[in-house]
Amino acid sequence: MVPTRQKLLRRFWYPVMPDASLPTGKPVPFTLLGQEIVLWRAQAGAPAAIADRCPHRGAKLSLGFIDAQAPEGPALGCPYHGWAFGADGRCVKVPQAHDPTRGLKSGAKGHHAASRYGWIWVALEDPLYPIPEIQEAADPAFRQIDEFHEEWAVSGLRLMENSFDMAHISYVHAETFGILEDPRPAPVAIEHTDWGFIMRGEAPVANRGISKDLIKGAGDRTVRIIEGRWFMPFMRASRIDYPTGLTHVLVTAATPIDDRRSQICQWVYRNDTEAESPAAKVIAFDRAVTIEDKHVLESTTWDVPLTMSEELHMPSDKPGIEMRRRLLALLEEHGEAEARMPVDA
Repeated sequence: MVPTRQKLLRRFWYPVMPDASLPTGKPVPFTLLGQEIVLWRAQAGAPAAIADRCPHRGAKLSLGFIDAQAPEGPALGCPYHGWAFGADGRCVKVPQAHDPTRGLKSGAKGHHAASRYGWIWVALEDPLYPIPEIQEAADPAFRQIDEFHEEWAVSGLRLMENSFDMAHISYVHAETFGILEDPRPAPVAIEHTDWGFIMRGEAPVANRGISKDLIKGAGDRTVRIIEGRWFMPFMRASRIDYPTGLTHVLVTAATPIDDRRSQICQWVYRNDTEAESPAAKVIAFDRAVTIEDKHVLESTTWDVPLTMSEELHMPSDKPGIEMRRRLLALLEEHGEAEARMPVDA
């Protein structure tokens, strides 16, 4: 699947950066599904996103300024001639016109933008589904820890498959929590939902290094009881319950920058306290795990086939196979075929 050629993927919400990374008074550029966009804070500090190109003479709006004197509230001013654009992309001010505040009926392409869970989200077109619901976010027993957001040279579907792949743990994570003696994973159960699926299973894991400080009283080995929620197309919330009573929920989104690169956004929810498990240690352990994943994932091919015939499969690939099946069915439901690169490309 070639993400930038799948129109349907433009109709999903993607987190692009933490709220704190979008300052008041300064536009920030981003590329989503190959589209250059610019984000800024508009009326009442609400995030806004439009095409990063002035329709007048093609200058990058991300090089511009926030026009606080625009007639309809803070607008994005073009660095070239000062034309100002509102949160919906409409031109609201042309300084050189006889009536500068009259604006124009047209303007730059507008996109959907929102703030939730402390992150800025963007949908290029009218979204099929709302921003995913993460039940632990509303539970006062949990605290949120923002871990990282950075670019990886990997496709979103590869990362999502990896997130639900119980068979890679023994090998890829041999230094952190994998157990190499028996690499055979236990079967998992999948419950279908409108927005993706819920996978349930268990995994025996090692408890070593920093992990021992985070899973206290578990000994050298423990068991992860996993409830992984996959939100189409490229987001997961994996709840990990331990016999000690600790719950650790990993939220990871692979926001597609283009066909070969993703913005990986990750945060977690835990039902312990800062005194019990300092956030710095939580982040350090999860970073060690993700670096192991990144090392392998960035070596994989990016044009992931949605059909079953091009790659070999084994029983533990069940979640990834289900992802491919669901995405292919959704494309077909909306009259769209899977886009692929030519064989010799």
